[in-house]
Amino acid sequence: MPKIVDARGRPCPEPVIMTKRGLETITEGIITVIVDSDVSKENVIRFSKSQGCSVQVEEKSGTFYIDVAKGYAGDLPDKKVDKTEKASGIALYIASDTMGIGDEKLGRILMKGFIKAIKEVKPRPSWIIFVNKGVFLTTEGSDLIEDIKAIEESGAEVLSCGTCLDFFNRKAKVKVGIISNMHDITNALMNSSKVIRP
Repeated sequence: MPKIVDARGRPCPEPVIMTKRGLETITEGIITVIVDSDVSKENVIRFSKSQGCSVQVEEKSGTFYIDVAKGYAGDLPDKKVDKTEKASGIALYIASDTMGIGDEKLGRILMKGFIKAIKEVKPRPSWIIFVNKGVFLTTEGSDLIEDIKAIEESGAEVLSCGTCLDFFNRKAKVKVGIISNMHDITNALMNSSKVIRP
């Protein structure tokens, strides 16, 4: 019988942490993670696949039952690309839609120039992490979407903080990258060789 991990009602990043702990208790087998939001579902699926597990999801009245299979040969998802092997290991931590302290109009001009310059310089970042008002750069209305997509296509993982998107009511407006969680963000920061905050 699968081990049950009931993460309903838990805020980010607790469902992922609970999934991680559940997987650590078995060498082979299935755990069933129960969540009640689309974001938690996607976060648990993404984390589970990154650990080499196969995943099946069933929805019942808005509740998601995620069967995570560990230790089985055969039908496993594609191995996640470790971008730190082909990129720099550098994380860009962008916590605002402006750059520098002072005039906001100037700050937006500087941030636009910075993002555009990232496409042209090397080494390229392994991660670009958008938190707080930084998520306005990855969502509808940003004039930097195509530039950020180009950086993503060069090998960078683009993470927008899900809690921040919720706070600003912009989750449905994400145009590039993935809606992330504090577990993914912390993991990227702790595994980076250098963190740059423009």
